[in-house]
Amino acid sequence: MTRKPRVDAEHNRRHIVAVAHAAFAAEGLELPMREIARRAGLGVATLYRHFPSRPDLIGAVLTEQVTDCGAAMRAALADPDPWRALSGLIRRFAEHQVRERGLNEAVLGSHAAGLPFAEQRRAHARGLQRLVESARRTKAVRPELSVEDVRVGLWAIASFRTLPPERAGTAVPRLANLLLAALSGPGSDTLQSRNREDQASS
Repeated sequence: MTRKPRVDAEHNRRHIVAVAHAAFAAEGLELPMREIARRAGLGVATLYRHFPSRPDLIGAVLTEQVTDCGAAMRAALADPDPWRALSGLIRRFAEHQVRERGLNEAVLGSHAAGLPFAEQRRAHARGLQRLVESARRTKAVRPELSVEDVRVGLWAIASFRTLPPERAGTAVPRLANLLLAALSGPGSDTLQSRNREDQASS
């Protein structure tokens, strides 16, 4: 294979993954492969050369999403401000419930496509534990707060992904704000001040 065909093949692969990501996020994982090829502007044979089966394509899309989530967790763990780290991660999670509707069940639920990413889920859970403990030590959150309390809040946010898109787009951020208000500790600034800081840093 010459360099030009290799470059073209890699470009096609990245393009297919990007198109499939947007399509699956909006409409779910059952979208036909032929429709993915049509949206990508490629022949079905080209699609199948890169991804011989639907699970291969879904796996590539989810790998990209899980990699992004891992990078976000590492950035949060490196943030010297425990509240900004925890609240920023919660807000990002809430945004994903709206933006990645069709993919969330595979990453968070029991869909078979998410099974290969069990270790990444466990690493994410360990990271969340560290963020909560750090925020508790600095009194950025309520002293009795546990990581299970935070998980319950995240589950509540995730459940809103089943709402119609227009309702989820407004309800999910509101619920995230309510959760952050409930988490905020006695040693923190006012929630309004913290929200301004979060928005300025985003």
